[in-house]
Amino acid sequence: MNLNRLLLYIAATAVSTYLIRVIPLVAIQKKIENRFFRSFLFYVPYAVLTAMIMPAVFYATGDMFASAIGFAIAVIFAYNEKNIVTVACASCLGAFLVLMLRG
Repeated sequence: MNLNRLLLYIAATAVSTYLIRVIPLVAIQKKIENRFFRSFLFYVPYAVLTAMIMPAVFYATGDMFASAIGFAIAVIFAYNEKNIVTVACASCLGAFLVLMLRG
């Protein structure tokens, strides 16, 4: 890849990211009163984060079963309100042990 093309890609990414953040600031001057729309906007970051993370969760180890076990452990620990470090460590350890036992 040549340098000009790389710089063009970086500039396009920067402009699109900037516009995505500035347009709502400029376009919406008053507080949003619609409960449905406010609720929708509240949950958008969680939905986007989930859509970005879930594929990586199941394809990170190369073994779908180990990934599923790690995910299940993470869900159980998170449901029991453990902190994020405990959840992450337990799920990684669970997936690692499954990988080691399966050979």
